[in-house]
Amino acid sequence: MSGLPVIAFEPLTIRNLSSTPIELKLLERFGAPVAADSAVGISYITNNITSLWRAPTSSTSSAPPTAIELAEHADGFTHEDVSIQVDAFATIKTDIQPAQLLSRETLRLTFANNGERYRLDTPCSTYSSTTLTPLTSNPQFNYTAIYHSRNSHVTLFSSANLQAWMRELKDETPLSALSIPGTHNSPACFRALPSVRCQAVSPKAQLENGVRFFDIRVQPESPQDPSQDGLLLVHSVFPISLTGSKYFRDLVNQIYDFLDKNPSETVVMSLKREGTGSSTDAQLSRILKNHYAADINRWYTAPHIPTLGEARRKIVLVRRFRLDESLKQEWNGAGWGLDAETWADNTPNATCPSGDICVQDFYEVLETENIDKKITYSEAHLDRSAACVCVLPSMGPQGAGGGLSGKQPLYLNFLNASNFWKVGCWPERVAAKLNPAIVDYLCRKHNAPDAGRQIGDGCTGIVVCDWAGNNGNWDLVRCIVGMNAKLELREKSL
Repeated sequence: MSGLPVIAFEPLTIRNLSSTPIELKLLERFGAPVAADSAVGISYITNNITSLWRAPTSSTSSAPPTAIELAEHADGFTHEDVSIQVDAFATIKTDIQPAQLLSRETLRLTFANNGERYRLDTPCSTYSSTTLTPLTSNPQFNYTAIYHSRNSHVTLFSSANLQAWMRELKDETPLSALSIPGTHNSPACFRALPSVRCQAVSPKAQLENGVRFFDIRVQPESPQDPSQDGLLLVHSVFPISLTGSKYFRDLVNQIYDFLDKNPSETVVMSLKREGTGSSTDAQLSRILKNHYAADINRWYTAPHIPTLGEARRKIVLVRRFRLDESLKQEWNGAGWGLDAETWADNTPNATCPSGDICVQDFYEVLETENIDKKITYSEAHLDRSAACVCVLPSMGPQGAGGGLSGKQPLYLNFLNASNFWKVGCWPERVAAKLNPAIVDYLCRKHNAPDAGRQIGDGCTGIVVCDWAGNNGNWDLVRCIVGMNAKLELREKSL
């Protein structure tokens, strides 16, 4: 390995976004595998190193390979005991030098919590989460890490069961206090025009991997016939599939099936009328009421933000359409559904007249250079939501000086943007730049005590993205769900 340049990176920073303190106990450095005389030898050595580095061991034995094995399979090995405490929601800048990428060095970090040890090998793939390996059977904790090589930064989260992550939160939690992953034009995952397709995987896969907000655009198929329930899924004036019409009914049935299997969960659904033809919002509202959302056991249609207990196993309607006159009298004249009927178009920050929804929806990215502006607006909206401190009913009356938020709106933060005429500004291209940027922001800066930033529960609000789960990468979803940890800890302390 002599002759390779040594690049000076920043010392390692560790941020603990789990609800329990953790201690870094051991540093181990592994050199690159030794050269072999043949391709077969290289393959054999690589496979053995992989198995040695990943094989679980007991907490009483040493995690790394023995000295003899290291001499056979690596150029070098160092071992250093340390004691670096990282409290819950704290960030520690260490003097530890990260692994040298050019020399293909591996730095193994071993953490401890309550007598149990967990290890992490770095560097990991940029913006790719890694589950820490527990060194005991039946561990009390589970951790996920995201390592940013460029900044030598490790972020630790409590690993969430993404299929049913809401069950960790109390029924009394207002929905607006949660950090909720969402998708834009959620069912637009089929073969379609590249400017129309917005998602990599199906709504079913999105739900199973933690997404709990769907953005849906529909076109009434037979608006003049009140007996017909047909609603076509569209994106602007385009169908979401080039291989045949896709229907809202099938999507709703998929959501019902998921919620039946996971009754702790809810799905917030934003509905808007788009497409072609002469249908009206009033017609859409009647179709929804008469054919879909009349069952109060399946839909939450009250015109105020629900608690999680009120919303579990239901679809929460956020309406982006005007109501038929008959529906304006629902709920004792208060209307029907959460009112998102109007918000300022192409806005970096606006609150709907109802006061229930505060939105960032800047989407006109005319040039690729404007994607950076979109990132800035998205981060600013994350800061607004993070500063809120939820008032939980069990806390009792709070004084004005308690630092607690009043009415907390649903913060809707759309990460999508596009330009039909610019290939570099199509949804997939924008998401490829914007999604990793937001992952980086959440890991390193979100709700961090920097100068001038107000610290709250760290709620992200509803973060709505394109191309979630692309190539199996759910890091953005994991980061958003992980931001519920501080609220969970507050609830458990009451």
